[in-house]
Amino acid sequence: ISRDVVQVPQGSLYPALHRLENRGLLTADWKMSDTGRESKFYRLTPKGRKQLKKEAASWLRLTEAIELILKPAGGSR
Repeated sequence: ISRDVVQVPQGSLYPALHRLENRGLLTADWKMSDTGRESKFYRLTPKGRKQLKKEAASWLRLTEAIELILKPAGGSR
């Protein structure tokens, strides 16, 4: 998804998914995968969608602020 810019070790991913599930932000179902194995599939809950929207807005404000700081005086890069 991130073209390998962001890499999350497996030892970090599943504990994070479980924390999000425990907070009610994700729900999980066991289903048959394309490989024929039972796999756990996660999806956002309505509460999770609301939190994602909030986090995305916060990230946007932060990146805009950083761009203002990095922008040279005079307005051009």
